[in-house]
Amino acid sequence: MSDTTRALQDIIELSRFLGDPQYDFAILGEGNTSVKIDSDSFFIKASGKQLGAADANSFVAVNTKRAISFINGPDIDDLGVKDALLKSKVDQISPVMPSVETFFHAYLQSLPDVNYVGHTHPTAVNSIMCSVHAEEAVSGRLFPDEIVCCGPEVVFIPYTDPGMVLSRILRERVEAFIDKWNMAPKCILMQNHGLIALGKEARDVKSATLMYVKTARVLIGTHAFGGPNYFTDANVARIHTRPDEHYRQNIIGK
Repeated sequence: MSDTTRALQDIIELSRFLGDPQYDFAILGEGNTSVKIDSDSFFIKASGKQLGAADANSFVAVNTKRAISFINGPDIDDLGVKDALLKSKVDQISPVMPSVETFFHAYLQSLPDVNYVGHTHPTAVNSIMCSVHAEEAVSGRLFPDEIVCCGPEVVFIPYTDPGMVLSRILRERVEAFIDKWNMAPKCILMQNHGLIALGKEARDVKSATLMYVKTARVLIGTHAFGGPNYFTDANVARIHTRPDEHYRQNIIGK
């Protein structure tokens, strides 16, 4: 089996998992996924396709550097974004349109140890992300497995117009996270929008998505009893660096 075929099979399986109605991560055409093919390209869900019904026709190959070049370029209007999406495709003759979120996927796929990205709109997460105190609510960690599966901190993105503007702000905030923690984030939260989970393996995306949805439910539940009791920074650092937690991190989801 070629690397391209394996990548396509992996992203179909991951997409169907994230789009399974039992999890309430995404419905209809919500969300998008991507998988690295090689250092030059990745597959991303085509615009309008449903995660839960993903098949080989649900994805389009994109040139990573070409897509990133548009993030680095001048501001463009909506028609310019559409043109940039078409020009970013590996096969520019194909009429299939990549997701409007292709640009931030391209940036994330360029990071070390990131091969899979899953963007969803879980109801529990968006119950927080659509609130007036969203950023404050997700500013702390609540329990050990949240840190193990979702990282020591999330990247929070204030509401931003999807597409090019979002991609630029996301890159800025992710790079600040990398400077602080010397690693790529595992979870990115977008106000009034949704969740992005990323990782080296498809199981990393599954684990981070499942655990952050649980985190959202726990966080909402804490407000019935006076509000969240966040870990201290020392608690977070201790759990994040404990060898036994790293061991658990490596086997969770296998």
